[in-house]
Amino acid sequence: MNMLMFGLGWGEIVLIIAVLLLFFGAKKLPELAKGLGQGIKEFKKASTDMQQEFQRSVEDTHTHQVQQVAPTPAPAAAAEQSKSGAGSQSDAKSA
Repeated sequence: MNMLMFGLGWGEIVLIIAVLLLFFGAKKLPELAKGLGQGIKEFKKASTDMQQEFQRSVEDTHTHQVQQVAPTPAPAAAAEQSKSGAGSQSDAKSA
């Protein structure tokens, strides 16, 4: 259980924190951490939005392909519809 993150032990982590404190000071370090946290939050949000947009695009493409493959009405049914439509139009003209 000697390794924590990225293969670093407690000694390395303490050394990194000490160096950061020396470079930036105790007052600046919380501001840096806050900025880093906001950057990570924005990155995750953008990543999630991108994944959702990709999924929506895939679903739209799939729906579009299914609509193109949908069966067309039989020729006899289409002929009956056109005859009934023509008859109702001629009835409307004679009235």
